[in-house]
Amino acid sequence: MSIDKSSIKLYDCKDSKYIKIKQMSYTENGIHKTWDIAESHDSVSVLIYNKNNNSIIIVKQFRPAVFLKNNDGYMYELCAGLIDKENKTIEQIAKEEVLEECGYKVENITKIAQFYSSVGTSGNKQSIFYTEVDNNQKITNGGGIDNEFIEVVEIKINQIKNILQLSNITPSLGFALMWFLLNKQGSI
Repeated sequence: MSIDKSSIKLYDCKDSKYIKIKQMSYTENGIHKTWDIAESHDSVSVLIYNKNNNSIIIVKQFRPAVFLKNNDGYMYELCAGLIDKENKTIEQIAKEEVLEECGYKVENITKIAQFYSSVGTSGNKQSIFYTEVDNNQKITNGGGIDNEFIEVVEIKINQIKNILQLSNITPSLGFALMWFLLNKQGSI
């Protein structure tokens, strides 16, 4: 996976199906204030444990907003997706994302956390799930759909602490790995 840096152009976003820019005015303790908000979809993510390989499965993909900060943009993340499909539960969306991004067909997932992220700009809600898979559930290579370029990364359990030291991991991945170390590592 690589980005052609000469192809990058930055311009104002006039219309997006993913975010809406708004400004909110309000009075707090008698003081009038305004705040800019980037309204965005809520999301779902999944921490995947492979029982056969004693490993965690995550993804690596390019994030343009991070590229503007570090001139690289590749992030290690949980398998994840937007909650933007009508008539589907967040559990159904989570299972679809595991299949699309990592190639595993899963039946059972457990919610481990739900919280608001990007609270200073968007306040979108993120739900994190956990699932255990075995190699027989791997039915595709994963990698995403349409024009997604997602690298599936498998991390041995004894390497989790090393991943937590990286600067290119998302907060939800860090949270989920810490949850795993506290709640699952001793039971597997």
